[in-house]
Amino acid sequence: MKKFISVILFIGCVVPLLFAQQSNEESVSKEIAVVYFSATGTTEKLAKSVAETVGADLIEIEPVHKYTSADLNWHDKKSLTTIECNDPKCRPEIKNSIDISSYNTVILCYPIWWAYAPKIVYTFVESQNWKDKALITLCTSGGSGLGRSGSDLTKYAKDVNFKGGKDFTRYSSSDLKKYIDGLLK
Repeated sequence: MKKFISVILFIGCVVPLLFAQQSNEESVSKEIAVVYFSATGTTEKLAKSVAETVGADLIEIEPVHKYTSADLNWHDKKSLTTIECNDPKCRPEIKNSIDISSYNTVILCYPIWWAYAPKIVYTFVESQNWKDKALITLCTSGGSGLGRSGSDLTKYAKDVNFKGGKDFTRYSSSDLKKYIDGLLK
């Protein structure tokens, strides 16, 4: 009888701990990821600031082909970025593997090229499962601003909950936090 009571007490103590551990693991999957693409370092600075401000993981979209200054020359109609931006089907390859499955919110940071997100950002968006995920888009821009790049990306992010987006080329950490906190409520 003592063994039976000991077993019952043991089960009564261990099973709740197992469920508590499972609950903690589930809450870990409710994190925020800041995913970014940056060709010159400007957007990388924004992404790092966002990740630090909201306590998120930072993930870089690394292109197979690293963009050179000649590739980025928007004055040259034959530059790689001009060609990519003029081809709606262009999807440059991503060098690294990115998995957002353990996150419920993705803050996507990218530069604006010709009023849109770079095509490699479309490659990323199309490669992910967005079901039950929230998306916030933040951009850096030399002048054209976010435009409709965020809402345009959501056409390729099936089932995403698009929270909104904004140009944060010039920002303060407090403005950044206030904006993101407002969208996450």
